[in-house]
Amino acid sequence: MKRILLPVLLTLSLVLAACSASSTPPPSSAAQDNPQPASVSDITPTPTDDPAILATLFPNMGGNSEMTRSDQQGAIIMEITPINLGVPADTLEFEVVLTTHSIDLSMDLATLSTLTTDTGVSVESTLWDAPRGGHHVEGKLIFPATKDDKSVLEGATKLTLTIINVDTPTRIFEWELK
Repeated sequence: MKRILLPVLLTLSLVLAACSASSTPPPSSAAQDNPQPASVSDITPTPTDDPAILATLFPNMGGNSEMTRSDQQGAIIMEITPINLGVPADTLEFEVVLTTHSIDLSMDLATLSTLTTDTGVSVESTLWDAPRGGHHVEGKLIFPATKDDKSVLEGATKLTLTIINVDTPTRIFEWELK
């Protein structure tokens, strides 16, 4: 019995010692006296990160996630979120997420998308900035912010994004504007 007990205790001691050993050296006392962040990054908020702008543009919505519209027709799930509505810009941008497990997503959404307002203004997309193909695609759908030297959103209370022929004849995404 004593022959077995001694090797077991010795093995257990070595395992505990190995598990409790720290692989990183202790910090120097100078580092403890003047702590600094490991890295500092400059974060530039986008205009739609400002709650005041969101509350003004979308009074019934609390944040970007509530601005996301989803369409699950056919075999493709499509989610669209406005990125920069309500701020001076040359373009109106929308984040688009496409998910499927059976259809190739190599289409150019710019050729299939139209943005309209309740004031009758309509503009075609100028760019679909995303990788082509695959079954999970994320990108930006970009529209001009002006038409005939006038803001597309001027006087509008409703914004409609229509996308055609993506595994279903029509997908419609709407946002109420203030």
